[in-house]
Amino acid sequence: MRKRLVSMLLAGCMVVSLCGCGKTAAGDTATDTTSTDSGTEEAATEEAAAVPGEVFGDTVQYDPNVPINNGEDIKIDFWEWGSDELFQQIVDGYTAIHPNVQIELVNNPWEDYWTKLPLALDGKDGPAIFNIHNSYHQNIVNYCAPYDIPTEDLEKDFNGVAAHVIDGNVYYIDYGIMTGSVYYNKDMWEAAGLTDADIPKTWDDMIAVAKKLTIKDGDNIVQAGWSFNDNVNSNYLMGVNYQLGQNLFDTDNKTCVVDNDATKKVFQMLIDAYDKEGVGSKDFGTSATDSFGQGQAAMAIAWGWFNNTLQSDYPDINYGVFEIPTFDGDPYAYNRYNGESTFGINKNADEKQQAVAQDIVKYFLANDELQVKFNLAMNTFPAKTSLADNEEILSNKAMAAIADHIDKYIWPGPVPATVEDSLKIAAENVFYNDMSIDEALKTAQDTINNDLKSKNFEAVESLYKYAK
Repeated sequence: MRKRLVSMLLAGCMVVSLCGCGKTAAGDTATDTTSTDSGTEEAATEEAAAVPGEVFGDTVQYDPNVPINNGEDIKIDFWEWGSDELFQQIVDGYTAIHPNVQIELVNNPWEDYWTKLPLALDGKDGPAIFNIHNSYHQNIVNYCAPYDIPTEDLEKDFNGVAAHVIDGNVYYIDYGIMTGSVYYNKDMWEAAGLTDADIPKTWDDMIAVAKKLTIKDGDNIVQAGWSFNDNVNSNYLMGVNYQLGQNLFDTDNKTCVVDNDATKKVFQMLIDAYDKEGVGSKDFGTSATDSFGQGQAAMAIAWGWFNNTLQSDYPDINYGVFEIPTFDGDPYAYNRYNGESTFGINKNADEKQQAVAQDIVKYFLANDELQVKFNLAMNTFPAKTSLADNEEILSNKAMAAIADHIDKYIWPGPVPATVEDSLKIAAENVFYNDMSIDEALKTAQDTINNDLKSKNFEAVESLYKYAK
C-alpha cells in the first residue's frame, strides 16, 4: 500500500502553493508585485509569500510575531519522501514568517528513506525534523524528542492523540486518517437500474446489489458485481471483524486473535458471496482495485489512496464512494484505520535546531490551510476536529463517505507486517489451496504470535472511544 501512498503524495503536489495569492491561515491577503518588461506591455507577476499578522489556530495556536532563534540566522534540514512541492508549502510559509531560518528540504526515495534515516539520526548531523510513517515506529521513535506542546492541548484539537502517548510524552500524532470504503461504478449502477436509494447499508444488501450488477455469459463472468481479490486480508479480515465486537488483539494488547468466530463469519461471508451468490470469482482478475479501474468490477472496497489512483490512472471511470456496510447498522466499530503522521524532531540535533523544529510542528498543527491541503493530497480525513465540516474536505468522495461516523473507526496501533502478511497467506490457502477456514486462521494466528515475540509491539485498541 505504501507505493500507493507515495503516488498520492505526488498527486497532491499539484495543489496550489501556500505562498501564492489568496487567504493565508490568518486570513490575510497576499500581495502581487508586477513589473513591466522594458518596451513591452507584458507584465511578469511575482507571488510573494503571505505573512500572517495575527495568531492562528484553535487550542494549539501559532503566533507569527514571535521571533525564532532570537532572529539570528539558522539552517536546518527537513527530510521527507516523494513530495517536494507539498512539503515546500510548509517551508515557504514558515520562512516567509521567519526569513532568518533556512530550511533545506531533502527528498529521499521511500525505498531508501528508512535505511538512511536511522543512520543519520544516530549521529550528530541528522535532520532536525523529518517525515514519519507509523509502520516504522519502532525503528524511529527512540531518536525522537517529545513535542513541547501540552498533550491536553493536542487532545482538544485532534482525534486519536491518546493512542500516541508514551510515558506521558507525544512524539508524533496523526494529522489525518485513512480507512476502507466501497467504490462503485456509477455507469454500471445506472445500467442495472439502481439509484442512490439502493446504496447498501448491510452486508446482505451488498450481496443483493452485487447480484444485480453481475453480468455473465453462460457460466463465465463478464462483469463482477463485487470483487475482493487480493485484499481479503487487509480490507476484511483486519477490519470487518470490529463490526462484530472482535478486536485484532487480546486484552494483553500483545497477543493476536484472528482464530475466532467473528473473523470466521467474515471469511465465510466472502466465500459464500463468490461460491453461492456468484457475484464474482477468485479467478476473475487478480486484483479487485485493478478490476474496478479496468471496468470489469462494479464494486470494490479500497482505502482512501484509491481515490487518487482512479483519478490519475483510470480517469474515464465514473465512480462514487459509500461507507462500508455493516451486519446490523450499529457496529462496535465500522472498520480499522491508519493515520498519516506528523513530523519527528531529532533529539540529537543541537538545542537551537530542535527549537526551530518544535516551532515548525506547532506552525503545521495550527495552520488549517496546510491541514486541509495535506489531507486532500493524502485522501485522509482530518484528525483535527474543527475541520470535520470543512467544505473542501467534504467535497472529496473518499472523505465524505466516512464523515458521519468518523469517531467509530478504530486504530489498533502500528501493527507489525506479519499480521497482514499471514492473513494474506490464509486467504490464499482458503480460496486457492482448499484449506479450511479453521485451519487457515489457526495457522495464521500461530505464525503471527510467534513473530510478535521478537517485536516490541503493544496494541492500542483499548484506547478506542467506544472500547468495551
